[in-house]
Amino acid sequence: MRFIQSFVPPKPKSTSSGIIPALRGLTRLQWAQFLSGWIAWTYDALDFFSVALTVNLLSKQFGQQVSAITTAITLTLLFRSLGAVIFGVLSDRFGRKWPLVCNLLLCSSLSLGTSFVTTFPQFLAVRSLFGIAMGGVWGLASSTALENLPVELRGLGSGIVQQGYALGYLIAAIINLTIVPHSPHSWRCLFWTASSVSFTTAVVRACIPESAVFLRAKAIEREKDSSTAQKTKIFLRETKEMLKTHWKLCIYAVLLMAGFNFMSHGSQDLYPTYLESSKGFSSHSATIATIIGNCGAISGGAIAGYTSQHIGRRLTIVICVLLVGSFIPLWILPTSFAGLAAGAFCVQFGVQGAWGVIPIQLAEMSPPAFRATFPGVAYQLGNMISAASAQIEATGAKHIRKTVIVDGKPTSVADYATVQGIFIGVVAAFVIVVTILGPENHSSHFEQHKTAFEEGGGRDDAILEEEEEESVGQGTPSIMEVEGKRSGV
Repeated sequence: MRFIQSFVPPKPKSTSSGIIPALRGLTRLQWAQFLSGWIAWTYDALDFFSVALTVNLLSKQFGQQVSAITTAITLTLLFRSLGAVIFGVLSDRFGRKWPLVCNLLLCSSLSLGTSFVTTFPQFLAVRSLFGIAMGGVWGLASSTALENLPVELRGLGSGIVQQGYALGYLIAAIINLTIVPHSPHSWRCLFWTASSVSFTTAVVRACIPESAVFLRAKAIEREKDSSTAQKTKIFLRETKEMLKTHWKLCIYAVLLMAGFNFMSHGSQDLYPTYLESSKGFSSHSATIATIIGNCGAISGGAIAGYTSQHIGRRLTIVICVLLVGSFIPLWILPTSFAGLAAGAFCVQFGVQGAWGVIPIQLAEMSPPAFRATFPGVAYQLGNMISAASAQIEATGAKHIRKTVIVDGKPTSVADYATVQGIFIGVVAAFVIVVTILGPENHSSHFEQHKTAFEEGGGRDDAILEEEEEESVGQGTPSIMEVEGKRSGV
């Protein structure tokens, strides 16, 4: 009992109003900022999973084996770290708005480019570049969505934002189920869709004002008449101070995210291939099972994110990962569609339930002034470490095989069930241990902290002065005031 109580955080500082009043109190602008971050991550995931859903089609298109096609997934994951550094630094230095807009436009261009490649080397090159663009989106999208919400809603908001990933997968699966089989352009339709919605999301984000904390900081710097060069110099100095203070925390966050990414990619990237190759299902049935699994993921993320607001971030993660382990037999043993689909729902409920806590856990754990760079880079370095998940499983399935009866004849097929069962089980155990050993800063008021380009922003105690804090409030009043002053209203 004491062990469990050690995970339960003290009562949050500002949850007296409750979640329902907090929801009712959200302004249109806060809703718009939250939804812009959520939509950005959703449609970024749509593009990423377009490759996972069409591995067999791509294999035929380019005359390559499945393990070779998964190289594209690996390269995308490897290059995401570079994008997280580039766009995270730009976001913490210049604000959330325009770096995210540029990031989404780059995603749109590369998605479109993917749809027109004609050779396998071209495909790998474009997917590598897409990895850079994709790497920047998560940190910017999650910080945009969460820092404009009141503290009471950040747990729920975290779960909803993160499940944009599962929703993007679900949308890609629906397109793959309904349009791709009937289109003469086959798999290319998925990337056309991803390109168009990323472009639309960029336009929408461009029409929504900057986060309140950055408007406040920029207004103060204008009053001080600070030049761009001075602010950049301060930013670099505060970044150095942050790294010197928090290097152990950086290593911990990367290890945590490596485990989480191994768990999600190990259970998602080759799931359709697993059902088709090892269980003998059609592409149509595999896609439907993927949709069912993602319904579990979406519900798990929202429920776990909300729950974490009351019982704590780490305890929620541990409970969800224990659910994953308990449902591994249902993931791999059934032979019927109903059994396997139920296994997919339950395992993804646990996997993405744990993931639903991650955006707010990383944001609260982060050095406050670097809550775009720190979570984004930790996430994507973890992705880089886990980049070979699909290839590990594909290679393992080459060597671990089983005999099944196909058309009355015994046939040797890749045993993805055994490979994925072992893989997910080992990773789940690792995630539980790392989570238990880590910190928790439940209901942190990181929006009250100075930005990274303000003097002292790299210190954890660099809180706004009382009069500055009041000007930030919950976000909307200060935005309207600052924007009004800038436009002369």
